[in-house]
Amino acid sequence: MTTPVIPETERSPVDVQAIHRAAQRLQGWAVTTPLLRCDELDAHAGGRVYLKAENLQRSGSFKFRGACNRILALTPGARARGVVAYSSGNHALAVSQAGRMLDVAATVIMPADAPAIKIEGCRASGATVLLYDREHEDREAIGRRLVVEQGLTLVPPFDDALVMAGAGTGALEAVAQMQGQRVDTALVCCSGGGLAAGWTLALRAAWPDARIVVVEPEGFDDTGRSLRSDSAQTNARRSGSIQDALLAPAPGQLTLPVLRTHAAQGVTVSDAEALEAMFFAFAALKLVLEPGGAAPLAAVLARKVALEGRNTLVVCSGGNVDPAVFARCLSLGTERGGRA
Repeated sequence: MTTPVIPETERSPVDVQAIHRAAQRLQGWAVTTPLLRCDELDAHAGGRVYLKAENLQRSGSFKFRGACNRILALTPGARARGVVAYSSGNHALAVSQAGRMLDVAATVIMPADAPAIKIEGCRASGATVLLYDREHEDREAIGRRLVVEQGLTLVPPFDDALVMAGAGTGALEAVAQMQGQRVDTALVCCSGGGLAAGWTLALRAAWPDARIVVVEPEGFDDTGRSLRSDSAQTNARRSGSIQDALLAPAPGQLTLPVLRTHAAQGVTVSDAEALEAMFFAFAALKLVLEPGGAAPLAAVLARKVALEGRNTLVVCSGGNVDPAVFARCLSLGTERGGRA
């Protein structure tokens, strides 16, 4: 497949034009994911809810878009030397699969407590997996060392213009799939903020008054607290939630200003609420979501945001769920008699 030659670096401006360039670059590599509706969810919310099923993207999450965009923009020499990424799982999976597809050697640095399905998925794609202790080791320091020692190119999980632009291409798809209907509110899960920032730029270009709500796990709402204060906030803990994809210690230096500029708001959901959303997605929509990927849907179901009479866009960001965690989700269905 021929890759468009579009020179760009991680220091290029992060704007809607960059997202359109990423969409051009990703043609033939990323897949178009569906926009879904559910009558039961509409009735619950009191308005129309549209679900962007990014769990059906390559590698099982939206992360493929940013990782592939970043690698496609590398020079031939950089591709030959290989790439390195640090991630709790989904970004690692995305870099591993993009590397395999583009014939670029990938090394991924993952926490030892990451879901086994994600660790094994990276290995199955041919990546070299290095495990670390997220409570006592610095993944970024490990990554910097490999860049210096082996000449690898770092593919950051969120704080990178190309990664953010790639993530935003899903929003461009959603805008087209809305077929002229407006979006009043968008709920996007948030860890470091790459997805939220990319989507915010694309959605606000289409609907300048759209309300952007970032959704984080309870106790790990660094972005929400940062948006409510004058400075960037950090999380006291690095682990302790089943929403493992959303546990970045702090918002990105590039992502937070985008969210501030566009007046994003923040809400949180509990692990129990995430499990409820996972079951709803499976029972009502036949979608498999991981806890972090279900967080925005959980915010709808738990009525964390007023949505009555509005059109709401919800990002279902990933489906790489550990089987044991998914079994917990399904047990909720047994308790309820199998009803969503």
